[in-house]
Amino acid sequence: MKRRQFNKLLTGVAAGIGLSTALMSGQAMAADDPLKVGFVYVGPIGDHGWSYQHDQGRLALEEHFGDKVETTYVENVPEGADAERVIRNLAQSGHKLIFTTSFGFMNATVKVAKRYPDVKFEHATGYKLADNLGTYISKTYEGRYVAGYVASQMTKSNKIGYIASFPIPEVIRDINSVQMALNKYNPDAELKIIWVNSWFDPGKEADAANAMMDQGVDVILQHTDSPAAMQAAERRGKYAVGQASDMSSFGPNAHLLSVVDEWGPHYIAQAQKVMDGTWESHAMVEGMTEGAIVIPSFADSIPADVKAEAERLVAGIQDGSIHPFAGPVVNQAGEVMVPEGEVLSWEELEKMNWYIQGIDAELPK
Repeated sequence: MKRRQFNKLLTGVAAGIGLSTALMSGQAMAADDPLKVGFVYVGPIGDHGWSYQHDQGRLALEEHFGDKVETTYVENVPEGADAERVIRNLAQSGHKLIFTTSFGFMNATVKVAKRYPDVKFEHATGYKLADNLGTYISKTYEGRYVAGYVASQMTKSNKIGYIASFPIPEVIRDINSVQMALNKYNPDAELKIIWVNSWFDPGKEADAANAMMDQGVDVILQHTDSPAAMQAAERRGKYAVGQASDMSSFGPNAHLLSVVDEWGPHYIAQAQKVMDGTWESHAMVEGMTEGAIVIPSFADSIPADVKAEAERLVAGIQDGSIHPFAGPVVNQAGEVMVPEGEVLSWEELEKMNWYIQGIDAELPK
């Protein structure tokens, strides 16, 4: 959203770009009025990553319910005071279900939820709950484990790169999941990590990718939202893995696979519950088993045996017979965090703030 239009939204004036409906002054809803659903995005819907995929979920919601819903989205919302004003504006303008889709929106969502107890709020990737506030997150680490396996087999230099956004548990556990796969399938492979301190900055992402390739990296993974790394890998004849959405079109030769988030089913289900009066606060965690994490395809460049093993991993994760953090799980200090025969619980995973053995780097403070 352009800054001028964003400021208009913050002051309660109707904005055009970035909204699928105009924001209006709060009015009582008639029984047959559509359910107004709001979405707050940290990046642009054109990032072709995280925000783009959430917006695909919003569009799926509209397609499913037709004129029974009316949706609004606000893109490019900074994590902080601006987020609180945006969320509050949505609550004031008659939205009865609001999805805030970035970790940094957590405290702002909590504050607004306290002021508007009749509005249902859902925060993606957070952990704070209230009677009218739920959380939802996908097990992206499941897809990363498969991607780590494929990378372990496709690298020729034994140097694999990971472009990381912020050192929060979601990102840390995904990095660790890749390393778990490397430890099992190619212990000689080295994982190089560059933190860009941004969810969406194509320039920084491209610079990070090029810096890694200059150091010999030939497969790049990312926890950032633009296709810049994929495009950089395509230009230099290296491989890359897409994030959040299918990024194959940005690097037809570079693309190995994409770890895709499917948000539509969640948005549809939660809107239906609000309509039915059955919505309850929840901490929802879904992954490959529920179809929330999907790998649409594997590239033709992947050898048949590698592809077959990757598909076996997907099937095993789906049926529960394979867990990326199956013990033994050992941290950098050599301490056994999970013994053999056990798996790291979600309660431990959601608070993960340590690297596993094999990563030769320190976590940013």
